[in-house]
Amino acid sequence: MGQRNDSQRLESTYMRSSKSRSRNKNRNNRPTGGNIINRVFDSSGPDGKVRGTPQQIIEKYNQLHRDAVLSGDRVDAENFAQHAEHYTRLLAEAQREVDAKREEQEEQNRQRQAERDRERQDRLKAQEAAANDPANAPQPEMAAPEADASGQPDSGLVETPEEKPQRPRRQRAPRKPKPSPDEGNAPEAAE
Repeated sequence: MGQRNDSQRLESTYMRSSKSRSRNKNRNNRPTGGNIINRVFDSSGPDGKVRGTPQQIIEKYNQLHRDAVLSGDRVDAENFAQHAEHYTRLLAEAQREVDAKREEQEEQNRQRQAERDRERQDRLKAQEAAANDPANAPQPEMAAPEADASGQPDSGLVETPEEKPQRPRRQRAPRKPKPSPDEGNAPEAAE
């Protein structure tokens, strides 16, 4: 029985410490920027949990605040107003961060564009200077030589008959003699 109480004590201590760890876990590590704007939160308010994006939670707490004011419950009305104000500040801070990042990105884009414009102007000036200088004038391009029948590139020179190599002529086979008219029509001799 003594051991059982020790284990129960250790178990309850462990349970308490894990609960406190989970409660303290996200206090200082708030996500920043655009992630908060669309992130879904579980807000534990006086009437239970309210779930949604910061804008949805603000609207819900403002509605609960109006209902509490109409019912005459000043304590709940103040509590709901404070919860709505908390999420309003959270949303405003995230929106400022998003706007600052957007401005920074736009400034970087403007600087890059200005650099591209300067480079383009420098290229145009160099091209104009080259076009006005006759020494830098473009030379006419020669067409690539075509290959002749042997596969060698054409030199562009014209061959004269004396330079042209003589190809050996093919010898024709001798013709068969035509049969004489007497031989072709003669009847064959009977034996």
